[in-house]
Amino acid sequence: MEQICFELENVEMSYLDKEILKVERLAVHQFDRIGIVGKNGVGKSTLLKLLAGKIQPTRGLVKRHVGFGLLEQLEDPSQKEADRALVGKLAVPQDSDVLSGGEQTRLKLAQLFTDYYEALLIDEPTTHLDQEGISFLLDELKFYYGALVLISHDRAVLDELVTTIWEIRDGEVHVYSGNYSDYTAQKQLEREQQIHAHEQFVKEKSRLERAAHEKMKKAEKIAQAGRMSKREANAMPNKSFMTKSKGTSQKAAQRAAKAIEHRMEKLEEVEAVQEDRKIVFRQSKHLELHNKFPIMADRFTLQVKDKVLLDEVSFQLPLGKKIAITGSNGSGKSTLLQHIANKAPRLTISPKAKIGYFLQMSYQFTSAETVMQFMKKTSNYDEGFLRSVLHSMQFVGTDLRKSVKSLSGGEAIRLQLCQLFLGEYNILLLDEPTNFLDIHAIEALERFIDAYEGTIVFVSHDQTFIKKVADIQYRISDKKLIQK
Repeated sequence: MEQICFELENVEMSYLDKEILKVERLAVHQFDRIGIVGKNGVGKSTLLKLLAGKIQPTRGLVKRHVGFGLLEQLEDPSQKEADRALVGKLAVPQDSDVLSGGEQTRLKLAQLFTDYYEALLIDEPTTHLDQEGISFLLDELKFYYGALVLISHDRAVLDELVTTIWEIRDGEVHVYSGNYSDYTAQKQLEREQQIHAHEQFVKEKSRLERAAHEKMKKAEKIAQAGRMSKREANAMPNKSFMTKSKGTSQKAAQRAAKAIEHRMEKLEEVEAVQEDRKIVFRQSKHLELHNKFPIMADRFTLQVKDKVLLDEVSFQLPLGKKIAITGSNGSGKSTLLQHIANKAPRLTISPKAKIGYFLQMSYQFTSAETVMQFMKKTSNYDEGFLRSVLHSMQFVGTDLRKSVKSLSGGEAIRLQLCQLFLGEYNILLLDEPTNFLDIHAIEALERFIDAYEGTIVFVSHDQTFIKKVADIQYRISDKKLIQK
């Protein structure tokens, strides 16, 4: 029998009287490989911190039976010594006081894998990692001999590594067998079953409503017959019906109608599946570009200080396409986007280009206007469409009335993406747009990109995202821009 590594019993977690998590019982066994998914803010990191003992539950008990390693997304690397071979393999600079986001993640991974633990708790390990870093992570964890609990927004990583999905929804943990693709198939089946059950519910409710209405009509006819004269009653086509005890028949019909209404009340209501309004970002005529290649370069050299990133490269980025740029950390991807955004003189960019630019950074707004006021000010779309777009990016209900300056970092990033797709642009540059998004927001971004009529150039290391949205892929390698 497999050893139990962690147990949660009757655990409740609340903040300011708001219940975040409620777990009757969950256990992590010796060889479990669990992926935790759910929208931003539902409690994924909270659950991991409960398992690790970093925070204590409001109620209930968390038991830990093994030693474990922990990697937290937002924590800086510790002072722990890391294996020199791993540090070298991950190309972590030894002589730098300031590490980039990717270098910090690599150092934390080196520290994590320096020692063996019976269980690993890992929160968003691929943030800031390039493909080489992600490949290292997969190689280390594929053959890891212990319990793994992993939070990740990278669907390809979840597919490779986990055999169970814990989805946090409405404060509860729902368990699904299989990897992320298996989970999405099960979610689709649940959706189809809900659609069918809702149709059956509506059909049965309508049938009972008609039956109750007929019984009440019958009772009303009997009541009307009771008020007729003898001659009027004799003139009725169905005299035998009139000869019955009117009071008894009327009460029987009313009782039957009441019984049907009672059955309607007992019907278990099945909610309709919420369908997202189809999104199409239509560009106004004055934003239309007619150059077949709105961004071009001829023997272009990209240099930062003494470092040459691109050496005499030539390219033509076609109109209306979604173009992915990949490459190792530090190869020049973000710098190339920055030069395009600034319309660097050594590049040929359409004079009618209106460029919207999403930088790889945390966003913060300073105005006091609400989310909806901000979107109305920056977009010409009607309010209904704005609501649909914001809803896709998880701004619902009272979120629309939040002041933009009070938004969290993740919310500010999602709002910035909404503003770019709704704005007066015909070219969008997106630098690592998925880095701090949950899977739901990434899937919404994929729908945005699919619905956008303009040209998009984006940098990403998320292989699933690239496969879903890119028409063309380029990779920066050895100072060249190579089409894949």
